[in-house]
Amino acid sequence: MAKFVLNTDGIEDNFFSGTRLLGIMSQLKHYRFCWLINANLNFDFRLNTDVEVQLKKKGRNYFFEVYQFCDTDCETEHYIYHNQFEGEYLLPEFKHFDFLWLVKADVFNEESFILLQQNLKKIDSVQLVTELTHEKIRHKSNLIF
Repeated sequence: MAKFVLNTDGIEDNFFSGTRLLGIMSQLKHYRFCWLINANLNFDFRLNTDVEVQLKKKGRNYFFEVYQFCDTDCETEHYIYHNQFEGEYLLPEFKHFDFLWLVKADVFNEESFILLQQNLKKIDSVQLVTELTHEKIRHKSNLIF
């Protein structure tokens, strides 16, 4: 019987091509955080259960919610990952961040990205917003859905 092996070379590079990632600290529940983002920054994030990230660790399954917003005007996709579930972390190297905001675009608008960071920092319940470079992410595959 032949054994087939899935070749995953290039999947990470393809997925992260044209992306930027923000780490966000906020003590809010994930649904409340996204509601505030929608209300204050005019986004329309919705929970997308089709891209929910499931990790198996220590014989248990952990589920990390992903909220999605697609901006059709500038062809940009936004994803907010909840970084914690029952004591486990989607990106363990960034345990201090509650949320991860991935922005994906074919053509990246640097001014819009800086404005997004500035506007996030103005929200009362947000304590910290910082960009995470791809080199710092050790568990990139955990973000791929």
